[in-house]
This record gives sequence, C-alpha cells and structure tokens, in this order.
Amino acid sequence: MADTHSLDPTQQSLWRPLRLLQASVDADIARIYSEQQIDGLKPSFAMELLRLHACGPMTIVDLAESVQLTHSALSQKVAAMRTAGWVQTAVGDDARTRKVTLTDKARRVVDRLAAEWRATEATIADLEAEIPYPLSQVVTDLERALERKSFHDRIAEKLSEDPSWG
Repeated sequence: MADTHSLDPTQQSLWRPLRLLQASVDADIARIYSEQQIDGLKPSFAMELLRLHACGPMTIVDLAESVQLTHSALSQKVAAMRTAGWVQTAVGDDARTRKVTLTDKARRVVDRLAAEWRATEATIADLEAEIPYPLSQVVTDLERALERKSFHDRIAEKLSEDPSWG
C-alpha cells in the first residue's frame, strides 16, 4: 500500500499554519462584531468600508487601487457587501464606471469599526512584542528576498529540476 503522503503533496504545507492563523484571527474579529450585534459584517469588509468612510464615494477602480486588490476581486467583494447591505453602487461619471457608497447601515457602525481596527492593530503590536521575530518583519524580509528573485522564477527553477513537470 502506497504512503498517502507521497501520493498527496498537499499533506505538507509550510504556509498552511499561516492561513489557519489568519482564519482564526478573522473568526475572533467576527465574534467581536457578533457580540456587538453587528450582524452580517465580515472582517474582510472592514478596510473597504473604512476607506469609503474616510474618502467618500469611490469608483470600483479607485477603491481597488486604494486597498491593493484587483478590479475583479474588488468587484466581487463589492457585490457581496452590497448583498449584505453595507454599500450601494450607482452609475459613475460615465456609463462604464460604478461609484461605491456606504449605506446608512454602514454609516451607523463605521465608528465602532474604526475602533475595532485600532484595537486589532494594537493587539497585533502587543503580540509581535511577545515573540522573538515579528510577523511584520518576516513579511518585510520575504518581500526583500522576492525583489532579488521573484516567487515565479523560484518556482520555475524548481519545476525545471522535476522530471514530473517536463
């Protein structure tokens, strides 16, 4: 009988714990929202809602650029936020653009959302002070390494050495 670990490469993942940690943090933030009866608000909506509050109505293109998402990803997120009642969209300055604005529902919670953002950032700073090598430093160091050689080039190099790829 074959070892499933050798048949299924997904059994090994160096970054899965990071994804699971992020999901756990997001679940705790969602729990904070639920405890405050802020129903239907996903932690992943916070940045866009706060940005719209700070900057006013924005086109999907401008908002996507502002939060460093692709137009496609932000369009999907805006659709989900609109369905949940947090934003509304209207035709922009020309028929090809859509302006995104906060709803009254979002405006009623945005101050609490900003408070949660500040508390979350302060909590992350506290956590980073407890560990010998902060995650924010890991990210900076990884970005520098990837400037020297891209992730794409690193994967392509490994694949060129793997007979299963060729």
